[in-house]
Amino acid sequence: MKTFSVIKRPLVTEKGAAAQQTANQYLFEVDCAATKRDVCDAVSSIFKVKVEKVRTVNMPSKFKRVGRNVGRTSAWKKAIVTLKEGDRIDFLEGA
Repeated sequence: MKTFSVIKRPLVTEKGAAAQQTANQYLFEVDCAATKRDVCDAVSSIFKVKVEKVRTVNMPSKFKRVGRNVGRTSAWKKAIVTLKEGDRIDFLEGA
């Protein structure tokens, strides 16, 4: 896969901010077809950091209802990236 098509966006949540401070972990929404190796290569080349470990989670779609209309949200993939000691991604620090 191409480097910039693997990572869709960073996930900014309270749980992610806590993991960022305690365990040096960052959360990203990634392409559903991306492998752990693709995510590792993309994060290390885009942000110039060393990746220690990548964990991925397939998030299932959910039923949502608005009035009488019933639909589904999209399924997506989440990646939890652990960086080496001393490395950080700067633009996510202020979020």
